[in-house]
Amino acid sequence: MRRNLAHRIAAVLLGAVAPWAAQADVDRAALIRLAPSVLKIEAVNAAGSFQLGSGVIVGPGKVATNCHVTRHAERVQVVKGGVRWVADLQAADILHDLCLLHVPRLDGEAVPIARAAGLRQGQHLLAMGYTGGAGIQLSEGDVVALHRWSGSQIVQSSNWFSSGASGGGLFDADGALVGILTFRLRGGARHYFAAPADWLLGQLNDEMPYNAIAPLPGKSFWEQPDAEQPYFLQAAALEQAEQWAALAQLAERWQQEIDDDPEAPYLLGVAFDGLQQPAPSIRAFQLSVQIDPAYNRSWVRLAQIYKRQGQLREARQAVAHLATLDPRQARELAAELEKP
Repeated sequence: MRRNLAHRIAAVLLGAVAPWAAQADVDRAALIRLAPSVLKIEAVNAAGSFQLGSGVIVGPGKVATNCHVTRHAERVQVVKGGVRWVADLQAADILHDLCLLHVPRLDGEAVPIARAAGLRQGQHLLAMGYTGGAGIQLSEGDVVALHRWSGSQIVQSSNWFSSGASGGGLFDADGALVGILTFRLRGGARHYFAAPADWLLGQLNDEMPYNAIAPLPGKSFWEQPDAEQPYFLQAAALEQAEQWAALAQLAERWQQEIDDDPEAPYLLGVAFDGLQQPAPSIRAFQLSVQIDPAYNRSWVRLAQIYKRQGQLREARQAVAHLATLDPRQARELAAELEKP
């Protein structure tokens, strides 16, 4: 009986995905041409020790990087092809972890900046940075989630990066800079976060003062004590620890404060699912896609719960909705739900 049920699920779900074309890949050759605009950062502290990172040319003589790369520095150099330039000034937005270096006589082309609001879940991206402080490395991945905070959306993706790549660039298929590689969380291959590049626009318009290179006080949003971090980071820690009741409380508080963010009911649905309460979980995910019909993560979880509940028609509909947004993810989900 169970095997027959699995075959029925496979038939309806694969049928829902079939009409949709595969998602186009990023033009990697076009993006590789952007590599000369991604630089290595060498930040030297008072003791002469190096902090290595990455940076992106975003304007004439202007290089964006993370403040956590330069915050202990008394001297900062940018490096490209063995040539070094010294930064003489920086504009620092510590909370957002974005610093803009002024580098006189820098040779290089600025990349265009696109707003994170134009991204969608499942969109293919390419990351560039000096992982490990060695040569530049490329990492392909997809948008996992977009977290609303401080007037933009922090980009969570599956683009792998490690130490040395902080401050590097996250690019869309058109070669526009959509994010600055910033931090990663433990717990899987999809927990890489980039600060939205549009946060830089104020600095580029000289809304932030430039100062001489010197150690910077303060901490970024992701380095704050747990209770002071954005809700999405607090939720990530609770979800990883499987603290479902606490996650439900956080999601409910979030939803009361911001009633138009689909992530809050999504996380409430995750919490109820963890508490093995399918009915309120389904209602929460339904509210999430009611707020934003393009919220992929809720369609995925709905299809999974419906399948477990034996609601095949509803599972098929959820996958069909997902297929209109991300055909590749829908095919992967259909294959997953095919398993008995």
